[in-house]
Amino acid sequence: MAQQNGGQGQQIFILPEDTSRLLGRDAKRNNIMAGKVLAETVRTTLGPKGMDKMLVDGMGDIVVTNDGVTILKEMDIAHPAAKMLVEVAKTQEDEVGDGTTTAVVIAGELLKKAEGLIEQDIHSTVITMGYRRAAEKALEILDDIAIDAADRETLLQVAMTAMTGKGTEKAREPLANLIVSAVKQVEEDGEVDKDNINIQRIQGASVEESQIVNGVVIDKSRIDPSMPKDIQDAKIALLKYPVEVKDLETDAKIKLTEPSQMQAFIEQEEQMIRDMVDKIIASGANVLFCQKGIDDLAQHYLAKAGIMAAKRVRKSDIERLEKATGARVATNIEDLNPEDLGQAGRVYEKKIFDEVLIFVEECKDPKAVSIILRGSTKHVAAEIERAVEDAIGVVAATVEDGQVVAGGGAPEIAIAKGLKDYADTISGREQLAVTAFAEALEVIPKTLAENAGLDSIDALVDLRSSQEHSPYMGLNVFTGDVIDMKVGGVIEPKRVKKQAIRSAAEAAEMILRIDDIIASSSSGKPSPEEMAAAGMGGAGGMPPMM
Repeated sequence: MAQQNGGQGQQIFILPEDTSRLLGRDAKRNNIMAGKVLAETVRTTLGPKGMDKMLVDGMGDIVVTNDGVTILKEMDIAHPAAKMLVEVAKTQEDEVGDGTTTAVVIAGELLKKAEGLIEQDIHSTVITMGYRRAAEKALEILDDIAIDAADRETLLQVAMTAMTGKGTEKAREPLANLIVSAVKQVEEDGEVDKDNINIQRIQGASVEESQIVNGVVIDKSRIDPSMPKDIQDAKIALLKYPVEVKDLETDAKIKLTEPSQMQAFIEQEEQMIRDMVDKIIASGANVLFCQKGIDDLAQHYLAKAGIMAAKRVRKSDIERLEKATGARVATNIEDLNPEDLGQAGRVYEKKIFDEVLIFVEECKDPKAVSIILRGSTKHVAAEIERAVEDAIGVVAATVEDGQVVAGGGAPEIAIAKGLKDYADTISGREQLAVTAFAEALEVIPKTLAENAGLDSIDALVDLRSSQEHSPYMGLNVFTGDVIDMKVGGVIEPKRVKKQAIRSAAEAAEMILRIDDIIASSSSGKPSPEEMAAAGMGGAGGMPPMM
């Protein structure tokens, strides 16, 4: 980039010559286009009648899904503004577990509406201030229309709403029962740690054969076939310490001059292993889960003592075993004592389809549980798992917050109606931005109707008129009728909508405040032209560099 120096004809270069730049309205148009294209990509997956995407990576692996965050993670996105919207989806997934498509679609529509206002010469700062005020008001309206409920029936409805349209229709009710039972079981003081619910996905059966295990399922087998396969009244030891002789950490060498010395050295190693195993036996444990390795000789001695053992168990599984059995992890084998042992009514090994698992069951009030999830094929089972993970997230959010809202586009229409009334109280150009925010929210019911093959304009008109009487009136995409969603059992956690509106507004605001894109191609990163073409085709060109 060059600049003339005071009319003397000399150019001053402040950036490398291979740096490309977009300024002002061109930069905004480029970013807005990227956001709009990304939102359009996932928009067709929204709702119970949403379509799926097939994603094929460079290795030929296939993912078939309509889960917004999965689609965005799998896509190889190059455009920086589009990457910012992907972060919106990831945040939504981490915070709530569902509503990722909703958040991205709203963000894309906010950018689209802002583009129209920019064309009318309304400054980006005015638009962002209007959007900020609108978002704050939207969250107030959301609080007003929220319903206080967290009983089991409500939780079941929340779970079924989250799973509708995600390949789980046949088994929505049994799966919802499993999910609600699991979440209620791991709840502690009104908080739910989703990591304490472990999902073991196994193909080769119908989804109806899924089950909850009142304990933990470990994706491991016994380390020695001569070990007992089924242990009643299990006393469980958890070890971080390896049951093997450690290698020397220095370059020291041991010089042996006689065969008897070699024999003594081997016997000493064996004695060390035997001492370790004796410590485990002395603790009273009959089941051992070790996070590190277990020596072959130790396996032999453990099997002789009638102890079932598994090695190289994942840290996350060890933590769940702590929660389920009441065991304490011993970081040193010398510290292992009977007080550290966990309790379980039964520990056994079982083969399901082509996977061998260890079941730790009949635990007393376990705060970690497992769900065995079945599916006819690998891809079906994977999509069901994504649906179940979403449902666990929304049920957990409902348990923690105790508040829900109606589904079927009802809250978006109610908030849009409230925002339009609020806009009338604002003077100046910010009023136009608040109105644009309200209209942007209507993209959700409009998209639900389009994806169901309904007339979106008729659906919006019907929704607006019915909302005059109740904020719970939403669109039944299966019949095309506008019904009371609270009565129909289509409900979602308030947190899903709250997070989606807040994230979308903040992302749109951040993108609209950018008026200069400087990209260096010498760093190996693509130029804005390449980003526009490769990442988000048709996202606008770049002016030539000076």
